[in-house]
Amino acid sequence: MALSVAIVADRIAWEERQLIQAAPGLGLAIEWVNDESLCLGRPDSSRLDGYDALLLRSRSYSRGGLIATLAEEAGLPVVNSARAINACENKAVLRTMLRSAGVPVAEFRLVLSRSDFAMALEEFELPLVLKPVYGGMGKRVTLIRDADVAQSVYDYVEDLGHAFEQACLVEPFLAGGTSVRCLVVGDELVGVAEFASGGTDWRNNAALGNSSRALARDPDVVKIVNGVLDVLGSGIYGVDLFRTAEGFVVNEVNHAPGFRAVAQTTGADVPAVIGGYLQELLA
Repeated sequence: MALSVAIVADRIAWEERQLIQAAPGLGLAIEWVNDESLCLGRPDSSRLDGYDALLLRSRSYSRGGLIATLAEEAGLPVVNSARAINACENKAVLRTMLRSAGVPVAEFRLVLSRSDFAMALEEFELPLVLKPVYGGMGKRVTLIRDADVAQSVYDYVEDLGHAFEQACLVEPFLAGGTSVRCLVVGDELVGVAEFASGGTDWRNNAALGNSSRALARDPDVVKIVNGVLDVLGSGIYGVDLFRTAEGFVVNEVNHAPGFRAVAQTTGADVPAVIGGYLQELLA
């Protein structure tokens, strides 16, 4: 009998369709469950009955960790774990955890006020990047090249954002037009691709449709990925790196990574690898 897995997400994108279509050949029955339809809270939640595991792919930076926490209480295996998702959802917490474990991360300052922002501007040379602590897919990440517009940029954070949206990081601009995405499934580094910004958009995020190329598995990259897994545990991650003069540093770790660009660039059969990992996890 096929193992039953629920993909919990706010929508079905290319990645979810690939997983659902490949499932029968992998000995799995995978279906989408809307992350807005669970209303969890009971330890024996009947809304999750019939599933052997949950694959959390919610793109919301408030839902994933909450759903995973309550699903684990109900006794279901969840990929990724609530602990890992909660860490990945908060860029400041994640970088602190990794740095404490000796994993190199991009330097940053936590900005919670205009006073914090002014001090960060004094400590870092322009250009610098202002990004939300909670968020992904390149949204609201702002490159500040000129000191005379910096305060105007922060006006939008201060006046238009809700409380949790006003928590930001300021960091040096390190990407130089490229970043490196490492797709991890279980404990395996499935593929490595370099993303390059294109056109007039400086952000090199695969969700923005930038160009990509496959990379060889650099020993330094493998070491960093293993360090991330030591901190977060096995799971499905997109580990994003920047190159610096001192070597690679972690920018962020995505707990519900898009893998279309890595799959198409490297030729990796990502749905098959994920299916095998789920089978192994539930054996």
